[in-house]
Amino acid sequence: MPRIQTDATLEPPPSIWEAFHITLFRAVWIAAFVSNIGTWMQNTAGVWLLTTLSTSSVLVAMMQTATSLPVFLLSVPSGVIADLLDRRRLLLVTQAFMAVMALTLAVTTLMGVATAWSTLFLTFMLGVGAAFNAPAWQTIASELVPRRLLPAALTLNGVSMNAARAIGPALGGLIIAYFSPGYVFLLNSLSFLGTCLVLYQWKRPIAESSLPGENFVSALRAGIRYVQFSPAIHAIMIRASAFTFGASALWALLSLVIAQRLHLSSGTYGIMLSCLGTGAVTAALLMNTIQQYLVISQRILVGMIGFALAELALATFTTIYFLYPVMFMAGVSWLLTLTSFNISVQLNLPKWVQARVLSLYLLVFQGGTAFGSLIWGSVASQFGLTTALVSAAGALVIAMLLAIWFPIQQTASLDLAPAGTWDEPDNRAHVAPDDGPVVVMIEYRIDPQTLAAFLQATEALKRVRLRDGALRVGVFTDITQPERQVEFFMVASWADHLRQHQRFTQEDIAVQEMVEQFHIAPTPPKVSHFVAQTDTYSAIPAPLQPPSPTTLESQ
Repeated sequence: MPRIQTDATLEPPPSIWEAFHITLFRAVWIAAFVSNIGTWMQNTAGVWLLTTLSTSSVLVAMMQTATSLPVFLLSVPSGVIADLLDRRRLLLVTQAFMAVMALTLAVTTLMGVATAWSTLFLTFMLGVGAAFNAPAWQTIASELVPRRLLPAALTLNGVSMNAARAIGPALGGLIIAYFSPGYVFLLNSLSFLGTCLVLYQWKRPIAESSLPGENFVSALRAGIRYVQFSPAIHAIMIRASAFTFGASALWALLSLVIAQRLHLSSGTYGIMLSCLGTGAVTAALLMNTIQQYLVISQRILVGMIGFALAELALATFTTIYFLYPVMFMAGVSWLLTLTSFNISVQLNLPKWVQARVLSLYLLVFQGGTAFGSLIWGSVASQFGLTTALVSAAGALVIAMLLAIWFPIQQTASLDLAPAGTWDEPDNRAHVAPDDGPVVVMIEYRIDPQTLAAFLQATEALKRVRLRDGALRVGVFTDITQPERQVEFFMVASWADHLRQHQRFTQEDIAVQEMVEQFHIAPTPPKVSHFVAQTDTYSAIPAPLQPPSPTTLESQ
């Protein structure tokens, strides 16, 4: 296969190990790795405990739902909170909360009072902690390493998760076989301590701004608006949710295939998950080579094909020794797809909205997992495991076809740093930050012969305005001077407009220049700012009442 032809001016992708040269990232990675092992031990023990407490396929599949549903319900507000509050402190709280929940599950199990529903409840509460933890945790890689190393750092995070998937289930299975799931839950509780220690010692710089902080509702709207007017984010989210919907069947039903169809023990279940993790780690270690031959959209396609084949094999194979390499292939496919989606979405995000959009990304990602687990568990209960797994493979085929309508582009060369090209407005009226709404007008002189091309170019600029905070946008023509075109956009307050100055990126400069190239006047386009003075309306005197006809007659 020929290597990908790249621009000679672009640097080759760095080795994934280069991110380890940064001491703080290395410390966070090690602590997270230990915690991830505990998490996967917990997942294995939780699913197996529920399998022994209930024979219901729906209840067992609901374990995956209990883990994913909190993310589906809480990821959006948690992303807003992660952008508004200090992420270090937020992570310390969420890590401590999850440690307490894991300890509670350990105590109830060791005391012999755990039930299927109590196990699901405590797993759900662990999911609540994970939901508030995830957006903040996803964003700290971009704070610890430069953008050039961000794909490497995200790949290493994938190595951490999937190496833990290889080690944790096997270790958890051994502890379950010789002792009790309760001891697994206890070890998971202790695994959070290292992460808390590293986070406590992290001296995170606090970003300073002359603008007042956003409130929760405003920040939430800004995150949703950014996704709404970002086609690249649309494509990633649609493709990711479709993939997780089809792929969730393997994660949700694997324990049932082992226990009910193959009649094997928890140790075998742990080995199968270890094969998945080993495959994922192998793919991560080979990622530098893979990137030379496959662009990101091709890696996603190959990963989906491999995972669909793995689900078909799990549905039909009855010999465990054939399923071990199948799970290895599933692990390779999972990491190729998951890491490609993660890298794509993070490289498409500026820092100011990172946690909010990542929370929406996790919402659709985990929503697909939660909904898919419930659907495939119900199908397995009604029609059997084979039917459910084959149907899930068919859903992945449909997910592959979405690439026709929602392609994912290369993002490594994007520069989303603040442009800093907008001049500070001349605020002679002493407009306060909360005053508004504000209307901004930019006056262009356009040759009528190029008017159509100018209007087409403004469509991309309109999306930028709306994405960064505008409530309304448009272009007006002066009917007395057709060459005079006025672009306008309205924002809710003066502070929101000043935030637009900070949100305009280096990539957006090219969009603005595409519009300004049609401007034919010798001077730059004229920019005017107008603010509504709603607080002065009450001071306007009431209009005089006209005299009545009877008064006039009397005169």
